[in-house]
Amino acid sequence: MLRHRSGVSLVGILVLTAASMSGQSLKLIPMPREVRVQADQPLTRGVRILCASCDADDQFAADDLADTLKQRGIGTSGGFSIELTRRTPANFTAEMKPEGYTISAAGSTLTVAAATAEGVFYGAQTVKQLIEGSGSQAVLHTAAIRDWPALRYRGLDDDLSRGPVPTLDFQKKQIRVLAAYKVNIYSPYFEHTMQYIGHPLMGPPGGTVTQAQARELVAYAAHYHVTIIPEQEAFGHLHYLLNWEQYAPLSETPHGQVLAPSQPEAMKLTHDMFTELAAVYPGPFLHLGADETVELGKGQTKAAVDRDGLGKVYLDTMQKIVADLQPLHRKLLFWGDIAMHDPDLVKQLPASFKQATIAVSWEYNPQPKGFARFITPFTNAGMETWVGTGINNWSRVYPNWNNAFANIQQFTAQGQQLGITGALNTIWDDDGEALANNNWYGILFGAEAAWHKGEASIPGFQASYGEVFHGDATGKIDAAQKELMVAHQLLHDSPLKTDGSDLVFWIDPWSFDGQREAGQIRSLLPEIRLHAERAITLVAEARNANPNLREQDALDALDLGARRMDLIGLKFQISDEIAASYAHAYALQGSKNKDDRADVGRELGNINAVNGKLQDLRNGYSLIRDLYEAAWLKSNRPYFLRNNLERYDITIQLWLQRIDKVRAAQRQWSNSQNIPAAADLGIPAVAR
Repeated sequence: MLRHRSGVSLVGILVLTAASMSGQSLKLIPMPREVRVQADQPLTRGVRILCASCDADDQFAADDLADTLKQRGIGTSGGFSIELTRRTPANFTAEMKPEGYTISAAGSTLTVAAATAEGVFYGAQTVKQLIEGSGSQAVLHTAAIRDWPALRYRGLDDDLSRGPVPTLDFQKKQIRVLAAYKVNIYSPYFEHTMQYIGHPLMGPPGGTVTQAQARELVAYAAHYHVTIIPEQEAFGHLHYLLNWEQYAPLSETPHGQVLAPSQPEAMKLTHDMFTELAAVYPGPFLHLGADETVELGKGQTKAAVDRDGLGKVYLDTMQKIVADLQPLHRKLLFWGDIAMHDPDLVKQLPASFKQATIAVSWEYNPQPKGFARFITPFTNAGMETWVGTGINNWSRVYPNWNNAFANIQQFTAQGQQLGITGALNTIWDDDGEALANNNWYGILFGAEAAWHKGEASIPGFQASYGEVFHGDATGKIDAAQKELMVAHQLLHDSPLKTDGSDLVFWIDPWSFDGQREAGQIRSLLPEIRLHAERAITLVAEARNANPNLREQDALDALDLGARRMDLIGLKFQISDEIAASYAHAYALQGSKNKDDRADVGRELGNINAVNGKLQDLRNGYSLIRDLYEAAWLKSNRPYFLRNNLERYDITIQLWLQRIDKVRAAQRQWSNSQNIPAAADLGIPAVAR
């Protein structure tokens, strides 16, 4: 990494574009368009923040910068000057004006200049990252920067309906972090967890975002130039609501997921929800969802779909919803996964529909053949289009960044080439176990890709993340993330063709399915475990090197993810060892040899004793259970937590029951010098 210390002469001036910054020079997320690295400025005497003639927005940016510096122990009453100003230098182009900024250094002053409040704020966020270290040891890496975003809309779509519902305090933290990395959209996803006064059955006690909380978050986000776009499912994904008998007639299939378009009350329900949403969320957008309407045509609308086709029935329904909501005067987003399959019908949509909507094409995995087929059905029809990328956090012990980074990088870059105007990076909590503090690595790469013109550098981001987000100068946090990526890839490349999924974590290794899966990954288990354990070690070493690392909750989540990955391997290994030990003991039980009989006792003791292998599995799940509960409550309400803790508790009980069964076999050996067959205890056969 190139560092130019104060007083060191530069051999020429290094002018770098974002595309050439990967792995060298300044560590910034997102990487600015143009950077000219200049001399470093020690901040031994602190910083003085200047904001002459500031309005309220610019003063907020100045105060936000001052708060960050204070948190790092850097004084803000004297020393080197950082000036925030609303003006446009000569090198300010028209495309820079909405959100762009410049940073320049002269003498003892670093100046952030912009045409708008957004630009001033984003310039101040970059200044935060230019400062390395804390207290009197902090250094400001001065630079000349011209920067502006590739996409106007850069967002995060956050699932609040599949289990975890964040606290208001954590949502405010999300807003602060998103804004710090120049994300300007936050879209909470609702199926049933938003409060509707007109439909009180919808929200679960303890798991509902109240309208008062939503209004508070909207006002909070506005200071950070973040617009909140509520996403309320308006067509599919309404299972929790449709379970109520009152709403059962509206369901396409009994207690299903999808509203039946033929039911007039279905349209009224959508109208009611979005009328209330519009009153709570005053931004220019609302999100209809309307994805994965897989039951459409399977129940009440079967005759219509058989007659007219799925695409026409779907798009006719969408037109009715959009027309009904036009008095709200909002641009309406909808997911593009259904409509994309009928591009000719999309082209035939009336101009009024196209002008009132934004299609969000989504796909969450890498696509070797590219992403155009997800985008062009809408761009070719003249519709405004965003892309929906995914951080691959769902149903996994820790997010799979291999899939996430390739997806985010390529989908966003190819979308830019095809004329998209926005990107929504998505978080999904499908099985309800996901932890919010696992997600920052993917969220920040989404911020990088959406701001970046063209293809964002994955290696460049990976080399910057640990220092920028955590303040880790050792590179160990970056290395820990990569270790878990390797563990995921090993599982993906195995005959099992999975990754570190929750299903693999929870499967009983003594069951038929567990033994089948073990046979497909057995040879890889040591390597998987070594990578997971290396991640745990690296996090500990980084913390030991700097006890004041930032975002400690995210480091706890990283450590927990690695421990869960390690336990996947350990449980299969130990199960094999138990099977082998018991088979050996069983084979020796009839021997007249004293040593053989002693071996039976020793083998049984290896399986079940103070430090027995069964106890290892009990202990592994109980430790992770407690760490998981603590991690959950750092970001979420207690709502839904019990569903996940019960999974741990029942698994712990399973191993306790097995401890008791083997203990009974040990007593039988002591009393009669024989033991039951392995199958009688549920112990699997020895692997061949």
